[in-house]
This record gives sequence, C-alpha cells and structure tokens, in this order.
Amino acid sequence: MTTEQVAARINPWHVAQQQFDLAADRLNLDEGLRRVLREPRRELTVHFPVKMDDGHVQVFTGYRVQHNLGRGPAKGGIRYHQDVSLDEVKALAMWMTWKCAVVAIPFGGGKGGVIVDPKRLSMKELEALTRRFTTEIEVLIGPERDIPAPDVNTNAQVMAWMMDTYSMHHGYTVPGVVTGKPISLGGSEGRHEATARGTVYCILEAAEHLGLDLGLARVVVQGFGNAGSIAARLITAEGATVIAVSDSEGGVHHPDGLDVNRLIAWKAERGTVRGFPGARAVTNAELLEIECDVLIPAALENQITSRNADRIHARIVAEAANGPTTPDADRILFERGIFMIPDILCNAGGVTVSYFEWVQDLNRDHWSEAIVNTKLKEIMVRAFREVLETDLREEGNMRLAAYLVAVQRVADATAMRGLYP
Repeated sequence: MTTEQVAARINPWHVAQQQFDLAADRLNLDEGLRRVLREPRRELTVHFPVKMDDGHVQVFTGYRVQHNLGRGPAKGGIRYHQDVSLDEVKALAMWMTWKCAVVAIPFGGGKGGVIVDPKRLSMKELEALTRRFTTEIEVLIGPERDIPAPDVNTNAQVMAWMMDTYSMHHGYTVPGVVTGKPISLGGSEGRHEATARGTVYCILEAAEHLGLDLGLARVVVQGFGNAGSIAARLITAEGATVIAVSDSEGGVHHPDGLDVNRLIAWKAERGTVRGFPGARAVTNAELLEIECDVLIPAALENQITSRNADRIHARIVAEAANGPTTPDADRILFERGIFMIPDILCNAGGVTVSYFEWVQDLNRDHWSEAIVNTKLKEIMVRAFREVLETDLREEGNMRLAAYLVAVQRVADATAMRGLYP
C-alpha cells in the first residue's frame, strides 16, 4: 500500500480527537469541558449550483465548521480540493483552535472547504463557485464572527472575490471579513510568506536548542507549494542546503543541494518540480525517507504514519502542513529521538499574520513588512519557548506540550465564560 493510500484511509477527525484526548488526560480536564471541546460548535454543509462555461449546471458540496469560539471569532482557511470531506474540515477547525491558542492570538478555530478540483475550472467558473459558496456560508462568516483565509488551492484572488461578495450584500466594503487578501484590498505585507517564515523561526529555535549548525544542515521539503517553496528559500538564506523537494506529481533529489531559486522558476513555468535538470527523480514516499537534518512536511495530512515512521531519518521534523503525522507515528519518532515541531506551533505564522491583517483592517491601518516580520518573530519565538519549557517540565514531547498549552488556554476561557443559558 502506498503512502497516499494509507493517508486516504486514516480519518483526520479521529486523529485530531486522539491528540486532544492525550492532552485532556494529562490536564485532568473536567469531564464536561472535555465533552464541549471534543466536538465542533457548528457544522454547515451546503450544496450549491454553479453554471459552467458550456451552459450546464453543476452542483458542488461545501462545508464551514466552527470548532470553538471561546477566545474570539472563528478563524480558518477555505480549501478547494477533490478529497475534501466533513471530517477533514472538522479536524482542521479543531487544529485551528489549538493553533490560535498556542500563539495566544484572540481567535477560535474554524475551517471550510469545497469538494472540487479547481485545476479543472476556468477562471470564470472558479469565480462563480467562490461567490456562490460565499453566499451560502454568509450565515456564519463576518469580521466579528468568522474570518476565512486561503488554504489548499485558494489564494489572494479567491479571498478578493469572497470579500467583494460579502461587501456587495452589505452595501459597503468590509475588508475584515477575510484575510490573505491582495495588498490593494487591505491585505497585510508579509502575509504570503508568513507560514513559511514562522516555520523557519521555529526551526532556528529548535536548531539552537539541539546544538545543530544550520549552515551544515541538509533539508528535505515535501510539498513545494506556497509554504514549502518559501520555506526552502528562507532556510537556504540561513545557510542550510535543500537536497530534495516534491509536489503532488513527484519529487527531485540531489545530495549536494538544489538551486532553490531555479527550482521555483522551473515549477512556475512547468507546474511541477519533476524533470528539474541534474536531479534524481523520487516519489513522495521515497522523499520522506531521505537522510537529512531537517524534514519539512508541507503537503497534506497523514504523510508520516506507523508504516514509514521508522524509516524517517531526520533530526528535526518541522510540520509546515496541518496534520502530516499520525499519533502512532508521533510515538515512534519520539522514541527514536527525532525532535518534532508540531503543526499547531510550526505553521502558526500564517494565522498570526492573518490576525495582524484583521487588526489593520478593523483600524483602517497598514503596517510595513518590517513591522509585520518583527511582530511575527516575537510571537513565534515566545510561543516556541513556552512550548519547549512545558515539554522539558512535563517530560513528554513537543506535540503534547503544545496541546497542553493550547487546550489549557481554551479550557480556561470556556470555563470562565460558563454555559449559556
């Protein structure tokens, strides 16, 4: 069975609940609180028609889930992918709750998705789908209620359409209803690089903790999209050598290092990293098992499982993707002494700068990229050190430590607010 087939059979919602249960057990969480936090607050499923370019009408299915609103409005991306499911969106919404809490920004967790392969749609069809989906989930979203953002296969243009649709229905421009917008529409400087930049800030802290010289480090990146490609570029600027990368179609490997800027240009021109001159072709499964110092999973969920965890040869695993490692694999990696930077900490740079964007929009303000990056580094470094301190104190692992910090914060807020009515 391939890595992709294994991943498809693992239910991400069950993984998310299992991760929560481990933290809830360690915290001796009140049974009532545990029941509240273990389930989403709201799940919306919509089936909506879109007129395609050839005139026929196609019906798409989409979701918006709000997991917890105890610490603020829901925050989370919208993904367009043919394999989107309600359970996947529920898991991602729960992970967003913990992610916002671990970096101490005042949001709860939400997530959305549409079952669609956007590569098969024209730009006109994509816009029609986005505007209709926005209309369907408008009962939940709003700048003080639930703020979507880009995710897999969505981008600043999709966010612009969502903002415009919401604004047209309200009769005035509402930039704070989404984040990840174009700069010209109230987007934040540094947002495009934020997830990757936050990941690299965490890797720098981990390397210092472990005594690893990044100038001598070999790095492997699974997923050469926005987060993965930018992380590769930024970590190269820190002196590390990227020796292998992959995308959905396959990967390339060169033990002496890849020219990341040339590779980014190659992918932009051809749509894939495959065929990059001078590099050996590898599959996504093979790529994960290449010996390296830093492995950055930046693709989809359930890539590192009990089937391949004993063949991972990295000192640091930095999860730029959401949910790339299963709980069974976590235990194996920990027992083998591999240092894990968990997703709810490692890739929280994106939602942190989304928070900055939201604040700027509400205040009709605009910060420079230097200010954004300085604030981002401060938050990411503080969060990493809080999690590491918890890890050392509790003698667990970094994922459990991140969950202990996050779940405690959400539980405290939920308990303090009480139950209504």
